[in-house]
Amino acid sequence: MAIKTLDGRRFARMILQGAQHLANNAKAVDALNVFPVPDGDTGTNMNLSMTSGAKEVQNNIHDHIGKVGSALARGLLMGARGNSGVILSQLFRGFAKAIEAKKEINSVEFAAALEAGVETAYKAVMKPVEGTILTVAKDAAKRAVAVAKKQPDITLVMEEVVKEAKASLKRTPELLPVLKEVGVVDSGGQGLVYVYEGFLAELKGETVANVPAEQPSMQELVNAEHHKNAQSHINTEDIEFGYCTEFMVRFEQDKLKNNPFTEEKFREDLSRFGDSLLVIADEELVKVHIHSEQPGEVLTYGQRYGSLINIKIENMRQQHENIVQEAKAPLEAASRAQKKEKEKYGIVAVTMGNGIANLFKSIGAHIVIEGGQTMNPSTEDIVKAIEQVNAETVFVLPNNKNIIMAAQQAASVVETNVIVIPSKTVPQGMSAILAFNPAASAEQNEKAMNAALAQVKTGQVTFAVRDTSIDGVAIAKDDYMGIADGKIIVSEKDKLAVAKKLLAEMLDEDAEILTIIFGEDTKKEEVDEIAAYVEETYPDVEVEVHEGGQPLYPFIFSIE
Repeated sequence: MAIKTLDGRRFARMILQGAQHLANNAKAVDALNVFPVPDGDTGTNMNLSMTSGAKEVQNNIHDHIGKVGSALARGLLMGARGNSGVILSQLFRGFAKAIEAKKEINSVEFAAALEAGVETAYKAVMKPVEGTILTVAKDAAKRAVAVAKKQPDITLVMEEVVKEAKASLKRTPELLPVLKEVGVVDSGGQGLVYVYEGFLAELKGETVANVPAEQPSMQELVNAEHHKNAQSHINTEDIEFGYCTEFMVRFEQDKLKNNPFTEEKFREDLSRFGDSLLVIADEELVKVHIHSEQPGEVLTYGQRYGSLINIKIENMRQQHENIVQEAKAPLEAASRAQKKEKEKYGIVAVTMGNGIANLFKSIGAHIVIEGGQTMNPSTEDIVKAIEQVNAETVFVLPNNKNIIMAAQQAASVVETNVIVIPSKTVPQGMSAILAFNPAASAEQNEKAMNAALAQVKTGQVTFAVRDTSIDGVAIAKDDYMGIADGKIIVSEKDKLAVAKKLLAEMLDEDAEILTIIFGEDTKKEEVDEIAAYVEETYPDVEVEVHEGGQPLYPFIFSIE
């Protein structure tokens, strides 16, 4: 039976089928990834993005297709990961915008919405490249518009969309030399084909479990050998911008007064920091994906407009080296790993900010995981770090109370002997690592490192995100707070006044060394003023200063 109108409930089922079909084939998409740089996880990113959109739809089933479309766009925006995931979110953001006022749509309106999605996606990309998911989406939408003019049956229109998407996908190697050289099609375009196949299955009354995915033609598109070749065609040293940086900025009105936001200017300003730039914005927030060599500067720029959330930074050079190494000879690599003699001890630390990471490495950490207050690493992240150390006993320093449980869970699932030292702050972690003695037993080191946690005081200066009152201290939103070993003791508008009052509370006659670790937004003159204040007021205290580069915390103080 012909389907001449599409309502919210049927569209919701299409989305769920599309998400499931993509999830079923995410690994095949991962295997194709070669462009624009070797992130190696296009299928994973698209799957996580689409799953986020599908979950939002599942929680907002409605007869009104416009409302279902809005739910999809909202879920995709919040869950979008990587270039491909962000572009996917933009395709359906534009689609949703085109149908937001409609209760149901016909074939012409469906095709027009697909085309609106393409327009939105192209605008979101700073330098659109043909031969990617963008091209596949564009060609498919163009075909939909042409067919819908004569065909009222949405199922038949969708059949043509899928057919043209597959044809366009096969043409991508002719548009991108690197794809042709390696012998693969575009990974993001393949992911979109899977989504569209899921849509079509629902319209035809089928389920994706019963619809075999049409794998990329000619075995070379997905097998491990060609995955190896795809990555090996890119040299690690040729990656100009090494950090895949993703974050969102939640707008704050007081900041917008001084820095009015426009998506065009924001995108233009960010373009100077790197490439593969994607920017999406709505009334409440902006989402950014960029490959940059200075992720800290990118985050600093974003903070002009509001608060940072959902930060993710990945070292693509390291990813590429790992992918190429694994692909060259997986069996040989496994054999070498088994034969490689384990070190006696290894230390894994979780930190935020490049300066703090380098500080931990300089005093003995073997692996540093990027993470902190707003970037808690997963159990899997910690497990991978433990395994990478390749030691008989691994000490893990979480350096944040919210990461201790994940570290303990990681310790419970690996075969390595793992000892979690429950450090709650960066100074505690530094104190613990300095207490480590490679000549001592694991038990002796555990005892010494735990004892060291109590031998250091931690002070932190950050800002309040809401009005409240804690421990008798009245706190106003955006005030700076002085925190001594987890307790808020002062809150004021003036950052330096807070820092001085915090130090006055913490520095006593037993204090010998003050280490000042300053954050990414802290000015040199502010650091100099705090150091001068301590030297003048507490002449017996030795002051050390380090650039931590950490977000959110202008100052971290360590007092011994």
